[in-house]
Amino acid sequence: MNKGLKWISVLTTLGMFLVLIMGSLVTKTGSGQGCGNTWPLCHGQFAPLDSLESLIEYSHRAVSGVLGIMVTVQSVWAWRKLGHIRGVKAFAFGGFFFTFAQALLGAAAVVWGQSSAVLALHFGLSLTAFASVLLLTILVFEGNLLKPRKLAPISKRLRNGIWWLAIYCYVVVYLGAYIRHTKSGLACVTWPTCNGAWIPDLTIEPIAIQFVHRVAAFIFLLLVIRLAYVIAKHYRERKDLYVGSILLVVLTISQVLSGGYVVLSQLALVPALIHNTIIAALFGVICYLCFQSLSFHSSVSNDSKDKKGAIHG
Repeated sequence: MNKGLKWISVLTTLGMFLVLIMGSLVTKTGSGQGCGNTWPLCHGQFAPLDSLESLIEYSHRAVSGVLGIMVTVQSVWAWRKLGHIRGVKAFAFGGFFFTFAQALLGAAAVVWGQSSAVLALHFGLSLTAFASVLLLTILVFEGNLLKPRKLAPISKRLRNGIWWLAIYCYVVVYLGAYIRHTKSGLACVTWPTCNGAWIPDLTIEPIAIQFVHRVAAFIFLLLVIRLAYVIAKHYRERKDLYVGSILLVVLTISQVLSGGYVVLSQLALVPALIHNTIIAALFGVICYLCFQSLSFHSSVSNDSKDKKGAIHG
């Protein structure tokens, strides 16, 4: 049943992941202006690939265009066939909306130029589009396996904690993207210290940007470990949350270490792409935990259960 929808969903998810990596490659190689200030054409022509930068940029545009069509097909198909399943319509709309929002933002950056603060939003929108497509694909495969009766309840406090953690994760990701667009990646040339100091001179803007991101990432790691501890102690029967939280810990540790590797490698291309690949997987997992924690899956009114589900305190 819905075999075709499953195939298009898998291909679209893999394609969106590829677009994320290609976008990182564009930023990392400085190929954003490889086609000048024309869009969707390249230097006003169909495909004048006269340099490596134009090849990278135009390939990214071409793949993104194909994926825009695939996301549209997946969204409409899932909406019509599985719209009765909770979450399908939201993720179908989210995948479609954020895919085209990030494409328009990218086009605007090429034609008119944008500040570093705005450009940093592009990666965040791409991540949100990827997460929406990923979760829609999961629903396409799981379908009615996500009925409320199959999931044990969790506390409102734990659910809120998971959602706030996801929002904080987005902030940390945004800071990382902001570092790239402000070219602050080597403001600190050592890791985990910053230029040999645990607390560097924060009056220098690039150093302050880099340092704030590092501190935010470390706090995120502590919060993720706390979340995994709470779920392992009180909600081990929720295999979706338990396995997801363990995977989140592994990915977060990998993310922190890969970030250090990026600095120590002097912003080499491969470490940077590995770093962004882990980000995509991590954000996908935390968005999955958010969905699985929603009230139509689990809810309790017991105050004692609320206390057990606390992430903080």
